[in-house]
Amino acid sequence: MENVVLIVHLILALSLIAVVLLQRSEGGGLGMGGGGGGAVSGRAAATALGKLTWLLAIAFICTSITLTIFAAENASGSSVVDRLGVTPPALNEPASPAGPEGDDLLPPAPGDNAPLVPTLE
Repeated sequence: MENVVLIVHLILALSLIAVVLLQRSEGGGLGMGGGGGGAVSGRAAATALGKLTWLLAIAFICTSITLTIFAAENASGSSVVDRLGVTPPALNEPASPAGPEGDDLLPPAPGDNAPLVPTLE
């Protein structure tokens, strides 16, 4: 059953791409431009390709949710690392700090005699 849904999902994806590419370009981004008549309306006329796009998009989302449910049912409660049988290195060794500690993060105080640029000696 999962394979059938996956094949339908792929066909819907390809069909959705084709239908979107077939539609007429409105020009301009974010709804600007377009070849509207004299009156500016907030809602464009729904064409057959527009309705088909909505239908394919809703079907695509439904198959996506269905595939997610199938994946959740088939998922086990263990991690991929658990299935390998190897303990991760972080559990074997104590954690060491990755960066500077404490006062090393702060710049020297104004009254400090510490050099601003470290010298190589």
